[in-house]
Amino acid sequence: MNRGVPIHSWPGSYYINGEKRWENGTLSLTRTMVHFVSGQSKASVAGFRLSSIVAIKMESSSFIFSTLTVLEEGNVKHWFGSLKPNRVVVYNVLEHFWRERLLSPTFEAPGAKGQPSKGRELIKLVAESQRRLEDTGKVLSHQGEQFDNVMQGLEKIDSDLGLADKLLLELESPSWWPFGKLPWKSQQDAKAEDAARAAPSAASAAATGSGRSKVIASIPAVVTHGGNADLKPGCLSVLVSSLEVRDTNRQLLHRFERSDVDEIRVHSPYEITVRQRFIGKPDICFRLLSAKMPEAMSVLEMQYKKKVELTSEYAAFRATPGSSPCDTEGLSWTQGLQQRCQDTELPLEVPAGELSQLQVQAVQPSVSQAEAQELKQMLMQLKNLALEAETELERQDDVLDDLTSSTDRATMHIEKHSCRVKRLL
Repeated sequence: MNRGVPIHSWPGSYYINGEKRWENGTLSLTRTMVHFVSGQSKASVAGFRLSSIVAIKMESSSFIFSTLTVLEEGNVKHWFGSLKPNRVVVYNVLEHFWRERLLSPTFEAPGAKGQPSKGRELIKLVAESQRRLEDTGKVLSHQGEQFDNVMQGLEKIDSDLGLADKLLLELESPSWWPFGKLPWKSQQDAKAEDAARAAPSAASAAATGSGRSKVIASIPAVVTHGGNADLKPGCLSVLVSSLEVRDTNRQLLHRFERSDVDEIRVHSPYEITVRQRFIGKPDICFRLLSAKMPEAMSVLEMQYKKKVELTSEYAAFRATPGSSPCDTEGLSWTQGLQQRCQDTELPLEVPAGELSQLQVQAVQPSVSQAEAQELKQMLMQLKNLALEAETELERQDDVLDDLTSSTDRATMHIEKHSCRVKRLL
């Protein structure tokens, strides 16, 4: 993934303290950096890492009102003004990505030097694969519950068809009624039979409802409704049968039922648009920006794979690989592993003066004993998850075979009973 492509950009101005003046340009946020580029010279006026930020505030000054300030390590303060659409939107986005980076287990501690070890990079890859496999397991589990509910419904249909067969036999050859038709049942018997039929149906519906309301994944996000540029903090929840968009107080803004989602446009690995179309009235559209969007996309791609559309903006993020060997987001586990193996290869030609230093580096292990043990445990967990997923898939295959045969048998019985009823009429 190209780390230099901005996740979001805003026109504005930056106060150059040394020259005591404001410079117009563009404020940009990437995955790890914040940049301000001059609008005239196109040169970088300021740039700092998200990990070096100490505080982000909205302030006013004697120079210009409604400014956004960023305090960097070393007591370096950056002033941004005239931000469009407004400073609140910029604050919400910057604060979200900064907070999520602070909470991330891979956050760089202040004063840390050098790149993470190869062992830590491999552990990060395996942890990401494990999260993806766990999300897949949750989807498989909910899918299995739905299959079980369908099987219960088919068993109820089969039982009702058996009862219908007995009644039709009695209608076709009654032993005590000379006119070929039975008298009407009493209302009491009819109510008792309806209650008996409604009881298992209600239980099945309750089981289905509880399964449909389970949350598969929930991530914090910055949300905007429709074409508004007013980004506000909130969250996105992916359920078995729907998508829920909530505000910062967990109040429901909108629920997209699974069948109502017409389009999911992916603008970047961190930004998507969910749309529900209507005829004769405006569409319902929510745009969501989140540092944890890649975690939710693994589930969305599985549930809404025919409705997910990658935009031209997303192509820019995959144009070139990241310059850092630890930037593996967007790559598969195998590709990331191959990249790391290539990074550890020795050069074919080495200057004579650097040979001894290179030999010392080659002797040092790239993966420590503790990291190797942690990798071993994580790989064992991956293996267990994969075996459980395989077992569940095999079970669901058997259930699908039973569903097919039961449906065919029920269809044949219904057609047969329909012909018998027509003959009786």
